[in-house]
Amino acid sequence: MAVPKRRTSKSRKRQRRTHYKIDSPASSLCSNCGQVKQPHRVCPHCGYYKNRVVVEVTE
Repeated sequence: MAVPKRRTSKSRKRQRRTHYKIDSPASSLCSNCGQVKQPHRVCPHCGYYKNRVVVEVTE
């Protein structure tokens, strides 16, 4: 079984882990009202999805 010859230093370990950060969620504009929403989901502001009313939004 292979065993590391030297211990991985803190700096080398941290350089490798810099790419593990979380990305912000994707966003797009609603085609009906123009508000920001997540793609492939019903707009929470107007209730439209693919130019159709899917959910009735009450205020």
